[in-house]
Amino acid sequence: MASAELQGKYQKLAQEYSKLRAQNQVLKKGVVDEQANSAALKEQLKMKDQSLRKLQQEMDSLTFRNLQLAKRVELLQDELALSEPRGKKNKKSGESSSQLSQEQKTVFDEDLQKKIEENERLHIQFFEADEQHKHVEAELRSRLATLETEAAQHQAVVDGLTRKYMETIEKLQNDKAKLEVKSQTLEKEAKECRLRTEECQLQLKNLHEDLSGRLEESLSIINEKVPFNDTKYSQYNALNVPLHNRRHQLKMRDIAGQALAFVQDLVTALLNFHTYTEQRIQIFPVDSAIDTISPLNQKFSQYLHENASYVRPLEEGMLHLFESITEDTVTVLETTVKLKTFSEHLTSYICFLRKILPYQLKSLEEECKSSLCTSALRARNLELSQDMKKMTAVFEKLQTYIALLALPSTEPDGLLRANYSSVLTNVGAALHGFHDIMKDISKHYSQKATIEHELPTATQKLITTNDCILSSVVALTNGAGKIASFFSNNLDYFIASLSYGPKAASGFISPLSAECMLQYKKKAAAYMKSLRKPLLESVPYEEALANRRILLSSTESREGLAQQVQQSLEKISKLEQEKEHWMLEAQLAKIKLEKENQRIADKLKNTSSGQLVGLAQENAAVSNAAGQDEATAKAVSEPIQSTSLIGTLTRTSDSEVPDVESREDLIKNHYMARIVELTSQLQLADSKSVHFYAECRALSKRLALAEKSKEALTEEMKLASQNISRLQDELTTTKRSYEDQLSMMSDHLCSMNETLSKQREEIDTLKMSSKGNSKKNKSR
Repeated sequence: MASAELQGKYQKLAQEYSKLRAQNQVLKKGVVDEQANSAALKEQLKMKDQSLRKLQQEMDSLTFRNLQLAKRVELLQDELALSEPRGKKNKKSGESSSQLSQEQKTVFDEDLQKKIEENERLHIQFFEADEQHKHVEAELRSRLATLETEAAQHQAVVDGLTRKYMETIEKLQNDKAKLEVKSQTLEKEAKECRLRTEECQLQLKNLHEDLSGRLEESLSIINEKVPFNDTKYSQYNALNVPLHNRRHQLKMRDIAGQALAFVQDLVTALLNFHTYTEQRIQIFPVDSAIDTISPLNQKFSQYLHENASYVRPLEEGMLHLFESITEDTVTVLETTVKLKTFSEHLTSYICFLRKILPYQLKSLEEECKSSLCTSALRARNLELSQDMKKMTAVFEKLQTYIALLALPSTEPDGLLRANYSSVLTNVGAALHGFHDIMKDISKHYSQKATIEHELPTATQKLITTNDCILSSVVALTNGAGKIASFFSNNLDYFIASLSYGPKAASGFISPLSAECMLQYKKKAAAYMKSLRKPLLESVPYEEALANRRILLSSTESREGLAQQVQQSLEKISKLEQEKEHWMLEAQLAKIKLEKENQRIADKLKNTSSGQLVGLAQENAAVSNAAGQDEATAKAVSEPIQSTSLIGTLTRTSDSEVPDVESREDLIKNHYMARIVELTSQLQLADSKSVHFYAECRALSKRLALAEKSKEALTEEMKLASQNISRLQDELTTTKRSYEDQLSMMSDHLCSMNETLSKQREEIDTLKMSSKGNSKKNKSR
């Protein structure tokens, strides 16, 4: 078979090679013809060059002849100019000579005119010949270039074909050699396959026996252990609690929060739009403050005044829907019951839009009929009336699709599960349509506002109202664009999240089954919580050892602290005794100071008034400093003021020296008080430093123990994570290996069946041939 295929391929390639050789001969002939044509064209080009040179020579001779004639004409003109004055002098005497010169002049003029005409004719002929020669030369050059390029292309094609033929011949020879080698290998493989078939038959028998035993065992286990398959029937499968996807719930809550923010912005813009529209009706075309408006506009403004009762529930419904999506629930269309309330609120708002639409159209018609309305303003009003109709239609379309999305949570048969994705895509398209219509309304209303502002009767109130309406329309446009882009960006996620539910993604059968599933989910969560009973408090061995070390360190520090406390108590008792002693000394010094002050005051009565005042102030300062035991005081003297206690004593001694003992007592009391204060501060600092040192020592020991325990725990955690990853890898590998083994076994069984059938056919043929040979032998 292989040799026959090779022969067929070789014959096909030979036929193609013969065809290509015939084509090559034709191409060679074409190349030779083109070369001959190019040679003929080159000869023609040479002939044309020769004729061009001849014409150039004739042109040169003509130009030379023209120059000679021009010089001759100049000479004749000079002679004529010389002959004219002579002729004037000899008019009377030489009439015959004048006639002769006139005749010569006419002859010269005729000759000159002929030469000029001949020169012009020769110029024209030379120019035409030159242009024709250039044109022919350009044509011939372009034709020569094209022929050269074609010849080069043909030569390249010929070279490529020859190269291709040589490559195909080499390739065919290589293929022939490879096929011969392959045929030999196939014969060897056929012999090996015959040996393998015998082995496979034995393995097939063993595997058949093993698999039949396993099948009987598995069937007996299924019949005994599995009471029923709850995933087989959709009614039971809908009651299964799905796996809790916390990430899905958090993302759904985040998306619902974004939608709530967009709806809030849209509700605010709608409220502003309706309210400012009501204000505009009261102003234009008739101001209600000056004249009564029409009954139509009165009714229209009355209806617009009720817009909050229809618009606000949209925000409330979206808020309730956002609050219903929590982390513990399962958020799909069958469980979002609050979507029905939002759909009802949207339906009521659409009823409101339908109610105000005819009044709005009539109000625009009334504006068009007023005398203030121009043709441009009338055209804008007509465009706005069309836009308002489209806006109501888009809201109706959007409400229809949202009502369809709310059906699975109330009426399961109202919407098939296969249509969920198409309804969601239609909602996105409706939102984009709403955005486009709002852009048209914004454009047309801005044009209308600019036209109205140019009117001579436009008031400031109308201008501000139009600006407010424009800002609300722009806010509506932006809100619609944000909602449309938000929904289109999350559309794929909405469609993908519809499969979040019970096993096999069959979904919920009815809202009742979804509610039952949520109840089962709560019960399962409560059951899992009840299983997690708190363990009895027990201290591990390592923690107990660490606590023992802490206790030992704390007992050591406690003994040192007890000794320090005892020493500090002794010091405190001594200091209290010294304090009482110095308090008594201070009281005695105070009494002495009062007596000294009294004595000084008596003496001051006899001295001058200025000195009395200074001494009294100094003594008063000294008494205040001694009574309060402070380090600083104020003393006033005539030339200098000093703030220190010693300074006051020395300044007072200039006027009159007090007793030495009283002055030394004051200084002693002051320094003793300072010493007592500093010693108390020092003792307090010592006690605090000892306490902090003990605490730091204990904390450092605890920190060292904690770090050791932390390192041990991290090593245990690493080992545990490694074990977990190893077990997961082993599980996946075992699963894959088991699946691969099953697939290999099934493929092996199929191949063995095929080989067995082939061998049976070969055996039958051999039997038939052996029977025929035996019959022939018998007949012989």
